Amino acid sequence: RMPRETVAAFSRQSFDDVISGRYEDFPFELYEAKLWEGSGKSETTAFKGVIVAFETIEPFPGTLVAARKAGKVTHFFRGMFASKMQELSSGVDDLDDTYEFRTDNVEAARPLVTGRMAQALAWLRETWPYDQARVALSGSDGFLLMPRSKNFFELPDISQPIDYNAHVAPMITDLGAMLATAALVRKIGARDEVSG
Repeated sequence: RMPRETVAAFSRQSFDDVISGRYEDFPFELYEAKLWEGSGKSETTAFKGVIVAFETIEPFPGTLVAARKAGKVTHFFRGMFASKMQELSSGVDDLDDTYEFRTDNVEAARPLVTGRMAQALAWLRETWPYDQARVALSGSDGFLLMPRSKNFFELPDISQPIDYNAHVAPMITDLGAMLATAALVRKIGARDEVSG
């Protein structure tokens, strides 16, 4: 159910490790994925990394995507899927230089893109050192895409003993960071609680 506008065009997909569970009272699914177009020497990877899927606190009335700013070829292919999507800016130069924000509901998206989504993406850039994360909201579905070139859950070769500090602890730290980020992203469209 992930909006196609979140990544460039792809016709092939593979999935590796999958985890589902609860974090801070919300259910999530986390899976390693590779999405690509073509094969062999003409293969183009649209996305490789971890995708976290979750339910948002408040449904977004439409689709809103924050994705890596596309090159000309990617922009052309994404445009094929995004004909009804309009681009908007966050007003934060640094973010607008690296992200493109697309939506089919500008009125509902504008306060999110200039507010909580911009804050979440700025925080993400500081906490995820590998590559630019992407976010998509569609109705009550939320998606956080965390690019990573190597296998996230990869342990050493069977002949090498597993060392908790070297092999497991970093994985747990990254997993915690991804879920904490998903918890932040799922609040993007939520109304502020009124005290009193």
